[in-house]
Amino acid sequence: MKINEVKCKTALSKSTLPGLDYSLNPYRGCQHACAYCYVPNVIRIERQSWGKFVDVKTNIPNVLSKELKNKIPGVVGISTVTDPYQPIEKKYKLTRYCLEQLLRYDFPVSILTKSDLVKRDIDLISNFSEIEVMLSIGTLNETERKILEPYASSISSRLNTLKHFSNSGAKTSIFFGPIYPSISTDDISQTISEFIDSGISEIMIDKLNLKPGIIKNIERVLQDNPDILLKFTRNLKHPPYYPNLKTEIKKYSNKVRIVDAF
Repeated sequence: MKINEVKCKTALSKSTLPGLDYSLNPYRGCQHACAYCYVPNVIRIERQSWGKFVDVKTNIPNVLSKELKNKIPGVVGISTVTDPYQPIEKKYKLTRYCLEQLLRYDFPVSILTKSDLVKRDIDLISNFSEIEVMLSIGTLNETERKILEPYASSISSRLNTLKHFSNSGAKTSIFFGPIYPSISTDDISQTISEFIDSGISEIMIDKLNLKPGIIKNIERVLQDNPDILLKFTRNLKHPPYYPNLKTEIKKYSNKVRIVDAF
């Protein structure tokens, strides 16, 4: 893993994502190395380099502090093209320092992560007037998770993290995406039930984003797991697959708010 300390000129970027006004990314690159990640396509880097480097924006808390003085208050998404609580955050604490600045001006915040490290910052998070902690979970199958998200927190630790924040009174939600294409409609009942048990108030659903190179990369990662690969390829080649899952998921909209991202 190559760690590069860099300087940034701006901290907040305008966001076009639903519900977000700004995006804040303390890092460029991600140690979680998820096989299906579409960010290499977004930032235009070679896919084989993804998960092998992280650019650490060492001055971003200071830049953010200056920008917040003149910004119109709006929801800040942390992060949108990297995980703000990837392992390197333990050392650099840039996400925490950015939260300190955002708290000074009490900007609304939406955190999205696959890491239980976010629990470290509950002292700050609990003091915002408006904040959401969202954990990304695409499957309950830990075997598949270990293969496709090798350096992210376990599924159980993510669910426990949500319970931790829910019990503290924070708004919590799950990004059920990308939904692993190994999941069947018969799995949905148990999956949604476990999600609801974590205390969340909302589930955002999304399918696997098939940008160029993603399928090829997944096939490479799953080459030693032919049974899983077969499920993936079979369902992805069946157009009604994701619409059928969506229909099944929305049966639970009376128990928790379902937000459709596809």
